[in-house]
Amino acid sequence: MKLGGGNSSSFKINIDGTAANEVNNIEINANDSLYIFVQVNVDPNTSTLPFIISDSIQIDYNGNTQWVQLQAYGQNAIFLNKQTLTGNVSWNNTLPYVILGGIRIDSTAHLTISAGAKIYLHADAPFLVDGTLTVNGSAEERVTFSGDRMDMDYKDLPAAWPGIYFSESSQDNVMQFANVKNAYQGLIAQGISPSSNPKLTLSQCIITNIYDAGIYGINTEIVADNCLISNCGSNVVLNFGGDYRFINCTVATYGSLYINHTNPVLQITDYFSEGGVDYIAPLQALFQNSIFWGENGTVENEIAVEKKGSLPFSVSFDHCLYKSKEDPLNAGFVSSIKNTAPQFDSINTSKNIYDFRITKYASPAIDAGAPVSFLYDLDGKMRDPLPDIGCYER
Repeated sequence: MKLGGGNSSSFKINIDGTAANEVNNIEINANDSLYIFVQVNVDPNTSTLPFIISDSIQIDYNGNTQWVQLQAYGQNAIFLNKQTLTGNVSWNNTLPYVILGGIRIDSTAHLTISAGAKIYLHADAPFLVDGTLTVNGSAEERVTFSGDRMDMDYKDLPAAWPGIYFSESSQDNVMQFANVKNAYQGLIAQGISPSSNPKLTLSQCIITNIYDAGIYGINTEIVADNCLISNCGSNVVLNFGGDYRFINCTVATYGSLYINHTNPVLQITDYFSEGGVDYIAPLQALFQNSIFWGENGTVENEIAVEKKGSLPFSVSFDHCLYKSKEDPLNAGFVSSIKNTAPQFDSINTSKNIYDFRITKYASPAIDAGAPVSFLYDLDGKMRDPLPDIGCYER
């Protein structure tokens, strides 16, 4: 038995406890077995494209010869370990970025990420933004934030990495055509922006398969248009007041092997409690042309709104489609559709298939929205003068 590439191979083998490229005269008793362990070392090279490393193991027995083919996937990458970015920094799409131990954008720094870039984060690697993050994805080349485990048992597992955190000092953050998936928490924004712009602006983004909150706002400002927030433990949580606008968004969760649907897809409060004391802040939230839906869980009211104190408080739903047994008392609904299924295109939780586009003819969301200034849907498709409700235009 021998390794085809010999000493020059990228592979190493261990045959029943013996580390060698070739072993001869092995006797195997009847009903016994032989264990062969294979390891591969993928060395960096100059290629910017993924590549395949191949070899074979030749096995000669009882006058017969067989080969076991070996193949491994390789990809060069830029590795960053516990780094703090300062100044103006740009990331392109030439090679993926692998983050170990976390990364922080300094309070005076600005990171710009180009279309098509891929960022993979380890289980111990939060993405911390004290300064400014600009993500310039496109409909054809989205920017992806995901865990760094690509093997079968982990590639669809939520909580694979911590998430993206926008701190009190962070400002002017913009994410366009970005995918954030498989994190413990997706996007967390805290505090009113130091500038006159919103803390976080999201356009045509997908936040999906998040263990806890997909979007978590704490007394902050978030503007989101044509975004999909799907299959999260708590899709959108807005606490301790703030200023929020969600236009043409789809917020939906279907309980599955990975996510238990036990929390409303939208939770809003004007307070937080600590040490038995309630702290109150003004709240203004507008949701327009948006879907709030859930299935395969224990939730009857997918929108939860809670008010304490007497500070300014306004929560409005305009031309929305939502699921609710009882409407929240502290919210207003205008021209909205209640408890009528949105008729998503394809949902199969056992096969992990989730297509939240609306069906061409059956959906009540078709042409049911109000005209808005955002002209393109999540796919970059031009909207009709009378837009559909949700993040996709039919």
